[in-house]
Amino acid sequence: MTRAKTASPSAASAATRVADRIARSWVSFVGSGPGDPDLLTVRAVDLLRQADVVITEVPEHAAMVRHLLGLPEPVPATEADEADGADAEAATDVEPVGPELVDGGFGEDGQPLTHAARAKVVVKQAKRGLRIVRLLADDPFLYASGPEEAQACAKAGLGFEIVPGVSSVAAVPAYAGIPLTNKDHREVSVVTCGDKVDWREYADKRTLVLLSAVGQIGEIAEALVAAGRSAQTPVAMTRVGTTTEQQTLISTLETVAVDARSARMAPPAVTVIGDVADLREKLSWFETKPLFGWRVLVPRTKDQAASLSVGLRGYGGVPEEVPTISVEPPRNPLQMDKAVRGLVEGRYEWIAFTSVNAVKAVREKFEEYGLDARAFSGLKIAAVGDKTAAAIAAWGLRADLMPSGEQSAAGLLADWPEYDEVLDPINRVFLPRADIATETLVAGLIDLGWECDDVTAYRTVRATPPPAPVRDAIKSGKFDAVVFTSSSTVRNLVGIAGKPHPSTVIAVIGPATAKTAEEHGLRVDVLSPKPDVDALVSALADFGASRRQSMVEAGEPVTKPSERKPSARRKARAK
Repeated sequence: MTRAKTASPSAASAATRVADRIARSWVSFVGSGPGDPDLLTVRAVDLLRQADVVITEVPEHAAMVRHLLGLPEPVPATEADEADGADAEAATDVEPVGPELVDGGFGEDGQPLTHAARAKVVVKQAKRGLRIVRLLADDPFLYASGPEEAQACAKAGLGFEIVPGVSSVAAVPAYAGIPLTNKDHREVSVVTCGDKVDWREYADKRTLVLLSAVGQIGEIAEALVAAGRSAQTPVAMTRVGTTTEQQTLISTLETVAVDARSARMAPPAVTVIGDVADLREKLSWFETKPLFGWRVLVPRTKDQAASLSVGLRGYGGVPEEVPTISVEPPRNPLQMDKAVRGLVEGRYEWIAFTSVNAVKAVREKFEEYGLDARAFSGLKIAAVGDKTAAAIAAWGLRADLMPSGEQSAAGLLADWPEYDEVLDPINRVFLPRADIATETLVAGLIDLGWECDDVTAYRTVRATPPPAPVRDAIKSGKFDAVVFTSSSTVRNLVGIAGKPHPSTVIAVIGPATAKTAEEHGLRVDVLSPKPDVDALVSALADFGASRRQSMVEAGEPVTKPSERKPSARRKARAK
């Protein structure tokens, strides 16, 4: 008689824990779209923010996740190796920031994984009982490995969901200004050219969208003509669609092979064949943006550069933020401490904020003392412009005085009321400012009868130099434009990285900044009509649009400033 074997209590509990973990597992298959991060769905971004693990498909996905979540770039191994032993030990105690990134597209040998191998990666990660996001290019269920990976999850008893993504089949032609259908053309066929295709099936006039066609476009064109398509049928080939590197070639079946070689077209590309391709001439909107593909240097502090970079992207630019100014607390905090105590005690009639950084500095001091916006009760607040007023509003406060004209210290002073002994019970103004601020406002307030406590709320110091490749790009003209938002950004950029190349377009926010730029040997191309970031970006866009229009009218190819010969630009300016 044999005794039946039973699992030990510890083994049974372990099995239960594994089963529970699998039951809690959940995989979100998320389409990342064709390349532009702005095309991610709201649901996709929410899931990425909640994820414990993100399984990527292509190398660009890791950078996309870091950008969306505001995560720092990984430290290169060579730099990490230089850390001393104490730093290395300390680093082990730091919790990782953001989700864990797992490569689910390529193996250790750098070769693309098969669909089955990708599914194994996903299932292995999902069994950890964590929140998993599987990023797939374009759409998970359209020309992707999503179906196979989802089936593997279902077989393993793992829960999953599908978050559709914008497909390159529709998005890339749309960004090229080519509608796949209109009132005259309603039929569309999508063909993957890596497979064996009988082109005789596509001899009619339907619109064709070809994937993976770049290397075979000559043979495909010949086969379609032989099948009965007109040799003059329009062809549009768009590479790296929806990104600022997008390039579109317009040709015909007769000449596309030669034209594609001349234009050096390379994958990834989407090809559209049919009469709808002719509509690009009227509907091109992305590649005709005034700053399309311009590499624009933004020499500001990281937190201040956000709105400027967003504006540049809206016009097709590619902003690259290079910190040149670091905002730090004052060396002696006692003056600021005394002023904040005086504010709470009712010493001041007014507080005047001349920058967002000033608002931030006072707010941080308030938090340090355990104070909040209620301490401003009975105090009048002045703001130098819209951005500063918005920072005040975010604190739950409202500016009582703003410039009616120019948004600057001079503009604020022009609207500031004179001190009146009858109407004003207190004659003092608290002015928290930068250590390098001008004395215009202080002198003006004194002339109006006010006593002014001019307090250093923060210091602006020169940042560390940017990496060598960035310094080289600045000096050699690889940037198309640089935008200066203050005199200090001019001085600090030149100090830490050198002067921008003569071919680089120089845009400045106001006359004072323009004067500083000229003093440093820079020719100012764009002067903002008012000292405002949005106005500066719009002025640079107007410059780019005029430049583009003049090239089109002259019958010249549209090029970026970094693509033109410096000598030609100097001659044009000399005229």
